Amino acid sequence: MLEFHTCDVFTDTPFGGNPLAIVLGADHLSDAQMQTIAREFNLSETIFVQAPQNPSHTARVRIFFPTAEIPFAGHPTIGCAIHLACQTHSGDFETLITLEEEAGLVPVTVTRRGPLTEAEFTAPVLPFPVKADLPVDLIAASLGLTPAQIGFANHAAATHQGGPRFLYVPVQTLESLGRAKPHEPHWSALMAAADVDSAYLYTPGSDCDYRARMFSPTAGIPEDPATGSASAILASQLLTSGAIPYGTTRLSLHQGIEMGRASSIGLTISATAQGLTAVRVKGRAVVISSGKIRTP
Repeated sequence: MLEFHTCDVFTDTPFGGNPLAIVLGADHLSDAQMQTIAREFNLSETIFVQAPQNPSHTARVRIFFPTAEIPFAGHPTIGCAIHLACQTHSGDFETLITLEEEAGLVPVTVTRRGPLTEAEFTAPVLPFPVKADLPVDLIAASLGLTPAQIGFANHAAATHQGGPRFLYVPVQTLESLGRAKPHEPHWSALMAAADVDSAYLYTPGSDCDYRARMFSPTAGIPEDPATGSASAILASQLLTSGAIPYGTTRLSLHQGIEMGRASSIGLTISATAQGLTAVRVKGRAVVISSGKIRTP
């Protein structure tokens, strides 16, 4: 039997944010066994903790959707780092957790002050633009919106990559964001045209810098309440859109509102005239459950 814990990430409120399963002692599990366990939990992501390949690091981790392994993801990184830090520290603390992920080495600073624990990671890959000039009519049809509801200011739909790849779709208003949902067969046609399996929608927020939604039904995630990797890669979309100045910019992102799982994500972007120099994502987590799961 394997030890597991679940937590809700990018929130300090139980049963909010994005649920995560953390499976410990996963060193001897095969890829197929990890995929089976991830499918059993059926959460957007499950993270498996193994001994680090470099003993100076904290752990090696593998991250799985219910349908496939992914090289990097934000909410598993945040939730796992907080869990590992809290296993070895008590009271108030600040510590560095270093995770060996398939996308690369991910340093995570974990801080506890009173009842609140939060973590901030540095993205292992600086995001970059991949594809623009996608057909607005197809984007609108795939989301049940009109072409006029796609885009605002200098923001236009485009794909960006930083490990994972996402289609970023700016929508005109919070009302448009709330109405959007995948519509077939247009959705599958859009995913093929953009060469992605996920779309991240965003618009200026009323109580934050941007409100977002993320759809990925072909990856087994109809909608994600908080997407740390997409939040990190959003930095490239914002830079390309001329929405951030050179220097350091701190933004607050809200996601999951329409799902009833409100999530709060902090995004720090450092940029120069030559491009992005660092992207960091911050969030909290709260423990939900612990137990044992059978080894497949």
